[in-house]
Amino acid sequence: MGRRIRINAYVLAADPWWLEASVRAYYPVVDRIVVSYDQDSTSWTGTPIPVEECLSRLRTIDVEGKCDFRPGHYARLDEHPLENDTFQRTEALAAASDGADWVLQLDTDEVIADLAEFVSCLEEADERGATGLEYPSRYLYTRTRSGRFLEMSSRLWGTIGNYPGPVAVVAGTVPRHARQADISPFRVDFAANNTDPRHPSDAIVQRVIRPQSGILHYYWVRSEEHMRRKAEWSGHADTYSEPARMRAWRWRTRHPLLTTLGAPFQPLDNRFRLTTLPPSRRQWVGES
Repeated sequence: MGRRIRINAYVLAADPWWLEASVRAYYPVVDRIVVSYDQDSTSWTGTPIPVEECLSRLRTIDVEGKCDFRPGHYARLDEHPLENDTFQRTEALAAASDGADWVLQLDTDEVIADLAEFVSCLEEADERGATGLEYPSRYLYTRTRSGRFLEMSSRLWGTIGNYPGPVAVVAGTVPRHARQADISPFRVDFAANNTDPRHPSDAIVQRVIRPQSGILHYYWVRSEEHMRRKAEWSGHADTYSEPARMRAWRWRTRHPLLTTLGAPFQPLDNRFRLTTLPPSRRQWVGES
């Protein structure tokens, strides 16, 4: 057996809706979780964010005392929100690197569906000398009235991997933009041939996993009220808050079958299929 790799993580405490599911999914395998938060409860765009709610929820689930709370000032209103995103991640990643071999950098609406598979991939990345783990996410766009989800898909409704950035990096890595960094990646996908339309068709795949083992990214799965709030503070607030985008989100939530029928004729970000998840993965904590 190889050496035991030491894993830490960092959390940006701003978005509470899938926070418990996200952190609990990897809590058993990390030694420490750096919780980075704005001490004035102000977002990268200058709007209020529910920091105290996030901290309260984290304290509740932190039964082993792994959370390391780190306040700071990240609402630099003379900077673009994504520059503030990168700045906060840089500080959090540096703090989480202390005492670690690898650092997980998952957003709080991203949930590891199969922890054993994920850790196995991370261990293989370490053995191969990689400095970042590129692990596929399944983008869940909205939950329909039936309880099923619209998931971003290929043109013919196939599963695709999405890669917003390496979800784990070696300690000491410095972010270049948001989660992006200059790394030597170990790349995992849902098929031997690349499934991500944003990557070249011949992009190297070093390990294949089942779609059920991918990361579930609930990136637009909120109530309408919560979506409006997220749109105000996100690093992508300039696009999330566009009225046309919210109108499209509402329409697709109400008309999922019509939405999926259009997939072959739509550009990448507008192709969806219907997906059923287990009951335990359909709701955020506290949802009625």
